[in-house]
Amino acid sequence: MINGAHVIIYTKNAEKTRAFFRDILKFPNVDAGHGWLIFALPPAELGIHPTEKDADESHELYLMCDDVQKTIAELKEKKVMCGPVREARFGTMTSVKIPGGGSIGLYQPKHPTALKLKPRK
Repeated sequence: MINGAHVIIYTKNAEKTRAFFRDILKFPNVDAGHGWLIFALPPAELGIHPTEKDADESHELYLMCDDVQKTIAELKEKKVMCGPVREARFGTMTSVKIPGGGSIGLYQPKHPTALKLKPRK
């Protein structure tokens, strides 16, 4: 029934943001026409968290890694700015500044992940 998820990042400079995912993060992509790149993402999982806000007020995107400090060092070599590292119950996390505006999360999970599980059909 469901065969994937499509994630959207809204940005004031789509070209810079696309170049970041293509050239810095090296995500594979297809051109959907006129330079409109659609990127393949690493395996993903979905967490559902309670909130006091209206459910449609915020959603977050976090990329996951095995070693936050190593990943930050690799990104720094590519002139990518990361925020301060902080420890949370569920993982070690930072933020990654993306060209075009905004940032995305990056974390090394401490919890079991669902990355290798296959959805039921």
